[in-house]
Amino acid sequence: MSQMYNLHTHTKTSAGYLLVFVLVFGSVFLVIISSFVGYVITQSQVINFRHEQARATEIAEAGLNYYKWYLAHYPDDVTEGTGLPGPYVHVYNDPEAGAIGEFSLDISHSSYCGSIASIEVTSTGYTYDDPSAVSTISARYTRPTVAEYSFITEGGSWYGDDRVITGPVHSNQGIRMDGYHNSFVGSGVPTWDCTGTFGCSPTKYDVDGVYTTSGHATPGLFSFPITPVNFANFTIDLVAMKDRAENHGGIYYGPSGGSNYGYQVVFNGDDTVKINRVTGTIQHWEYSSADGWNQVRNVISSTSSVATKTIDSNCPLLYFADKIWLEGDVSQKVSLASEEDIIISDNIDYVSGTDAGLLAIANHDVLIGLKVPYNLQANGIFIAQTGHYGRNHYVRSGFYGLPSSLDPYVCRGTLTRYGSVVSNGRVGTKWGGSSVCPGPPSFYSGFENRITSFDQDQVDDPPPLTPKTSSVYIFDDWRKDG
Repeated sequence: MSQMYNLHTHTKTSAGYLLVFVLVFGSVFLVIISSFVGYVITQSQVINFRHEQARATEIAEAGLNYYKWYLAHYPDDVTEGTGLPGPYVHVYNDPEAGAIGEFSLDISHSSYCGSIASIEVTSTGYTYDDPSAVSTISARYTRPTVAEYSFITEGGSWYGDDRVITGPVHSNQGIRMDGYHNSFVGSGVPTWDCTGTFGCSPTKYDVDGVYTTSGHATPGLFSFPITPVNFANFTIDLVAMKDRAENHGGIYYGPSGGSNYGYQVVFNGDDTVKINRVTGTIQHWEYSSADGWNQVRNVISSTSSVATKTIDSNCPLLYFADKIWLEGDVSQKVSLASEEDIIISDNIDYVSGTDAGLLAIANHDVLIGLKVPYNLQANGIFIAQTGHYGRNHYVRSGFYGLPSSLDPYVCRGTLTRYGSVVSNGRVGTKWGGSSVCPGPPSFYSGFENRITSFDQDQVDDPPPLTPKTSSVYIFDDWRKDG
């Protein structure tokens, strides 16, 4: 009996242990299954959410594309024709599924002197299937400007083998490119005649639109013929600029009057500008390809103080109904216009750590003066509307020569420029031929070395009223928020 009892007790104990194991492992299995099912459900929800968010992103992008289209038809309209602040909500229709969601647009803009500089659009999209799966995209709309080029010229150009040029080069006529360059060089003509004034002796007829005799150039970057640039589109409405300077917070000065010769404008590096009246100049001879030999008064001998002005950041525009001499340290985005010539009379530089940029527009010539530092820095976007940009040719005292006190300024060292040149006439800052200046090679007058680069900072954020190369807005600084 005792043995039978022990066997029965042992059997019951084993069954109890088995039940415990079954319960434990069953519980673990249920937990695993529940977790797995929960994970599958969660992943399914995440996948569905991401799918809807991807669709929402496409809808938001459609909103950006829509407003780009809108601006092509209604330029500078930042209220979508309503005259009221946003957001502006639109239903998005899929060609197959119909209305599947909406996008809303928030629009802001920056402007100078009442003229729109850029437009910022934020587009938020979502689908009707999951309105919580929101996607937001922002982009800035700008129109391309001349700041994207190193040079734009109406006439033919010759860039010598001592040139170093960074950025695109364009001419409506033929180009002889012998210098170092890293971007495309475009000519508006298929062929042209390279004459002695472009270093071809005897004349070479029907050479390529962009022609080279140097191993420094990169023919693979040459392009010709390309669509000529219409200089009429670059012509700034000086009347409109004058109005903005007079009536929208800019700085305006009329003719200097009497026996005066114009104004000296000096940027002080602290958002102020010093303005002097030029009361005396030195008369001297100079030569240009367009005008030949002429007696001019481009060297200042005396000035009188007029004022020191603070430049308004809302309308950083200076307008002068006279000739100006320009120099100094620029500390903000600023534009300047002259109804006559602009003479670069000393270094023009940007203050380090500031968002500086200069646009200087002359109705006629933009000239680098005679009496300038041996090594000159001249930063800015310079536009000679009906004349030319350059440094004219000077001869030491003698026939057609300078006053002897100015002889040392005939030969200069290095010209460094960050920015752009737009010139109606032929550009030139070095005159070859005689052995007046040492070199090597020797040259007649001007700068021995020229280092030229377009300025990416001005491409991204140009000074006020910088001329546009297209009326079509493009995306700039596209980004997805969140």
